[in-house]
Amino acid sequence: MPAATDFVPDSYLDASRVRRRIEPEVRAAVLAAMGLDEPPPDPDIVSVVRRGGRLPVPGVLILEDGTSLGHVAAVPRDAPHGYHRVVDEAGAERHVITGPGRCHLPSGLRDWGWAIQLAATRSRASWGIGDLADLRELSAWSAEAGAGFVAVGPMSAPNPGIDPEPSPYFPSTRRFGNPLYLRPEEVPGYVDDGSAEEARRLNDSRHIDRAAIQRLKLSGLERAWQTGRFDRDGFAAWRAEQGAALGHWAAFCVLAERHGSAWRTWPEPLRRPGPSAADADRAGFHAWLQWCLDGQLEAASGSVRRVADMPVGFDPSGFDAWDWQDRLATGASIGVPPDRFNMAGQDWGMPPFLPHRLREAGYRPFIDTVRAQLRHAGGLRIDHVIGLFRLWCIPSGAGPTRGAYVRQPTDELLEIVAIESERAGAVVVGEDLGTVPPGVRAELRRRRLLSTRLALFERRAPATWPRQSFAAVSTHDLPTIAGLWSGADLADQAASGVAPDARETAGLGRRLLRAAGLRPTATAQEVVLALHRRLADSPAMLVAATLEDALGVAERPNLPGTVRPQRDNWSLALPLALEDVIADRGLLRLTEILRRP
Repeated sequence: MPAATDFVPDSYLDASRVRRRIEPEVRAAVLAAMGLDEPPPDPDIVSVVRRGGRLPVPGVLILEDGTSLGHVAAVPRDAPHGYHRVVDEAGAERHVITGPGRCHLPSGLRDWGWAIQLAATRSRASWGIGDLADLRELSAWSAEAGAGFVAVGPMSAPNPGIDPEPSPYFPSTRRFGNPLYLRPEEVPGYVDDGSAEEARRLNDSRHIDRAAIQRLKLSGLERAWQTGRFDRDGFAAWRAEQGAALGHWAAFCVLAERHGSAWRTWPEPLRRPGPSAADADRAGFHAWLQWCLDGQLEAASGSVRRVADMPVGFDPSGFDAWDWQDRLATGASIGVPPDRFNMAGQDWGMPPFLPHRLREAGYRPFIDTVRAQLRHAGGLRIDHVIGLFRLWCIPSGAGPTRGAYVRQPTDELLEIVAIESERAGAVVVGEDLGTVPPGVRAELRRRRLLSTRLALFERRAPATWPRQSFAAVSTHDLPTIAGLWSGADLADQAASGVAPDARETAGLGRRLLRAAGLRPTATAQEVVLALHRRLADSPAMLVAATLEDALGVAERPNLPGTVRPQRDNWSLALPLALEDVIADRGLLRLTEILRRP
């Protein structure tokens, strides 16, 4: 491990390859906020050691399952991959990560699929929001159409409260799911009292009213819990399997209902996890919701490979921050520096892990997060994968331009990703967009993570894109093709209080025309079809299309830099019910184009 000051370089290359210097006082503030102004702990507290490799110190090697291999100087060549421990002669314990070095990647992988936001993908049976039954139906239809995957935006739980956070990238926890995605009728013990009809009337508006949906769903789910008509033994066994984390989450939900969602405002004794004063029956209900979610998620993940989406961080007022507060930098947040798409930079308001504290914990928080994301999944998209190399950390109150990059223990983090990928048999996609340092993409390629390539960003033709990539036109944060072509996206930006960059937008349009091989007179639908034909013919292993582009939707799901009430991000459903989506002529034409030899 480097010296503490080496964690925060005094300069960096920005997105335009211009070297930017970090002012000494900014660097000092970041070092202090990240706890790096003190000498680092034992650098050998964690080591990545391949099979046959020498241990940092000889000692008793204890495998992840508790098996002792006795006193050894090296990891045996037949040792399993996993998270092991070595205890030296003085009794000091160190963590040893032994993994495959590379992620799971099937030979000859070449698939196409849909990239969706589940909340927006609702059917006529939905309770105002797309749910796991809708995902099951879409996945089954996609499999029949020849798709190999469905990439689904984050489905993690928001902070408990009467008005749930709409952004799936600002969760309370990345380890547990959002009960709003349950289909109540498929929960054991559910009895309708008329709420379902009321909830389905919410489908009449494209606005996703999460507060109303939660009120109706929780009422029905509470009645189902109270009936007790479910597999009690199965629930008890599953609950025990989940361990302390599920108990902490259930207690957190109860305390949040009683004292408000921001745990820092709770009575002092409750601000740390400990012996719970939470009502046991109510805690059981919240644990049961997660059991129901797990069952519905498994059923929704069987037809095609489900690619999960792991956000870069979590709500500082949420469960993960409460549960892991001693591992977090409470005086800093993560974001990105200024670039050509956002000259002010971004502060995402999420706390970073303290690198040395995370290592001391043997990376348990990171391991548990990745493992939870991969539950029942065949793939994982890691949002802002650059964060496994370096994080832009901003001292509290400083603003995004007054931050600095903090180097991360990349080798150890990527080895964990490889182990969990291998165990789940899951493909891993890195969202490597924005300011990408030299060497990052080469390392991701070596580790067998797929690179993200977007027609909106790439200057080269899709035919030249690397094979080990996930190819698409756009993402949830960028303009849709219809929005770009019609000018609706520029108008949306202006109406939302964002100064639109007409020149940059025009440049994006020209780039899409070149990638599609079309003239400026082309219609939006012609661009959609031509672009995806080029993507389907590209070498990329995975090619995705959004339902927004397939249906000609002008609004993007999220407009970065805006919040309610400026813009209702993440809260606009698709204009068609799922039953009509899969019968839409434009979508069926696109499906024919996406089918890959």
